[in-house]
Amino acid sequence: MSSITKNLEAVQKQNKIGHFRYVIGLTLFGMQLVNYFDRVNLSTAGPSMMSYFHMTSTEFGIVSSAFTWTYMIMQIPSGLILDKIGVKWVARVTSAIWAIPTFLTAFVSGLGPLILIRVILGVVEAPNTPAGSKAAGYWFPLRERGVATALYDSGTKFANVIGVPACAFLVLHYGWQSAFYFTAAMSVIFSIWYWIIYRNPRESTHLSKAELDYIEQGGAQEDAQPEPGVNLWFVLRQRKMWGLMLGNFAYNYATFMFLTWLPSFFVKTLKLNIQQSGFMTAIPWLFGFVAEIIVGGIFVDHLIKKGMDASKVRKTIIVVGLSMGIALVGAAYSPSVWVAVMWFTIALTGVCVSAAGFWAIPSIIAPTGLVGVVSSTMNVSGMVAAIITPIITGAAVDATGSFATAFILIGVVLAIGIFGILVLMGPIEQMKTDSNAARTIEAH
Repeated sequence: MSSITKNLEAVQKQNKIGHFRYVIGLTLFGMQLVNYFDRVNLSTAGPSMMSYFHMTSTEFGIVSSAFTWTYMIMQIPSGLILDKIGVKWVARVTSAIWAIPTFLTAFVSGLGPLILIRVILGVVEAPNTPAGSKAAGYWFPLRERGVATALYDSGTKFANVIGVPACAFLVLHYGWQSAFYFTAAMSVIFSIWYWIIYRNPRESTHLSKAELDYIEQGGAQEDAQPEPGVNLWFVLRQRKMWGLMLGNFAYNYATFMFLTWLPSFFVKTLKLNIQQSGFMTAIPWLFGFVAEIIVGGIFVDHLIKKGMDASKVRKTIIVVGLSMGIALVGAAYSPSVWVAVMWFTIALTGVCVSAAGFWAIPSIIAPTGLVGVVSSTMNVSGMVAAIITPIITGAAVDATGSFATAFILIGVVLAIGIFGILVLMGPIEQMKTDSNAARTIEAH
């Protein structure tokens, strides 16, 4: 039995552990939920906006990817700022201004201003996901990291479950602008809640001493400065990091097809109206949302608590999930709406389960004080995929008149991502610096 496990059991026997960490988990869930409202609003309103602005599929693909241009560029600077300043203030400031570009989207007058607004939104939302990963590392012990990660990342999926039908209803009855009014209002509400509730564990007045001990003795990341010489360049020299980035690229390539093109697939290929496409889009996302929490979170933590190798459990979940994503190809050849929904559900369920595995990794492998850097560096690879996926998919649809070629390409990319996890990643454990390598030698 590991020393961490013994410490946790001792704390549990001596004290009644509170559950305030899960209030923080739900707050991080809300952060992801609101951020992804700002992505599904565009994809849901897409058919109406394409007609309003006289856009081709390729042009809409460019608009869909514009958010990600600056989101990607700002990832590593965001990670460095997060590690320097901390989650609390970075997320406070950015959440306070998210609503502005979203609200202004409803007033744009052409393709150029629309792209500009999306670019600005990418800047202010860039710290979001690295902040969530870093906060989960602060607030949850390793034995609960699967549930913590699945909880906050599942907000990205639940945004599609409720956001797509809600935006579709608004677009159908009140025009495409109403979808952006709605998501701007959600941003304001979240920002107020975050300012009230979020603190680092040692600053929180809601956290009991027993729960703080449980978190810290369970292997939570320290809020500390990194060792001298351990920095971004150190991270980029690690083979483990490149395996993680390749896998995350594949995950995001599939995810952003679903985010940006799934409603349009139902409209263009299966001739549904916007309201119908919104509900059909929500079905695969609902299954993915539930599966991420149950399989990627609860089940993974259960296996690890039972004594199974944590690294092998997480890698297996990721590989199985990405493999299921290849089922997406079947949807391109489906003879009916419900057969297509079945293939999409299988694929998206697997992809969502793998997401919990991916976002648990940075807070585990990062050297002390560098969770933000590792999270944001991993996310850069995903944002490269997010930029090119909408454009490549749109160009393929324009060129061939169907989604088949685009879906086959996604299957190939997922296979490459599996290679990265199996061959390049290695064990999911903290990157070896001089000091922790020395501690490993002493332990043996």
